[in-house]
Amino acid sequence: MTTTRTTHPRLAPRRAGGRQPWWAKAWTRAVEEAAFAERDLRAGQRLARAGQVGGITVGAGSVLAAVREDDDAWTVTVEVPVLADADRDALVDVVAAESGRVAALLAGDLPHRLVEDAEELGVELLPYGGELAATCTCPHALDPCAHALAVLVQVGWLVADDPLVLLALRGLDRETLLARLHARTGGAGDGPGGDAPAGEDPDALDVAADAALRAARLLREIEAGRVPESW
Repeated sequence: MTTTRTTHPRLAPRRAGGRQPWWAKAWTRAVEEAAFAERDLRAGQRLARAGQVGGITVGAGSVLAAVREDDDAWTVTVEVPVLADADRDALVDVVAAESGRVAALLAGDLPHRLVEDAEELGVELLPYGGELAATCTCPHALDPCAHALAVLVQVGWLVADDPLVLLALRGLDRETLLARLHARTGGAGDGPGGDAPAGEDPDALDVAADAALRAARLLREIEAGRVPESW
């Protein structure tokens, strides 16, 4: 499996609360399950919301980020189980099984039915707490510490905005997903089992979906009272 790593820029501070899509709520529950102590979880949430996590590098089964606390900086590593080859193939089949699923993913949405269909095939996309193995260079006695939890919280923000981050963590990044979809259909399009409606240019769909993703992110920022200067 070729490993593609993407570094996401440092996320701005944000207030507590705000709306979360259903899959981000599932991620949040997993983070809460992973925490050994409530005080560590709360401290991690405060660090995340204060913007103390640096750029987050996401790869297949791994996350790497630095966290600053006072005058110290610590390095956090997170490991998440990747899907087996057969499970990744099954997930591609599930994405291709219904028209519009790949467009939804590219536009920042994770259809609930897609996840249910994958689970029926034994493919677990959303992690549970025990799968989030996080370590930190700080001297904290137990993992995950507050720094690791801060990173996990912010990964949840990334997943909320773009569910393809979740797929990438599981070993199926965007480029690989699209390549497999094109390969299985010969680029011919999407009825059942394709990635673009018949007669539609897949590249045009990709461009349109990227625009939709940006629009969806802007809407979430507006709803949360945060409008980035770059928009």
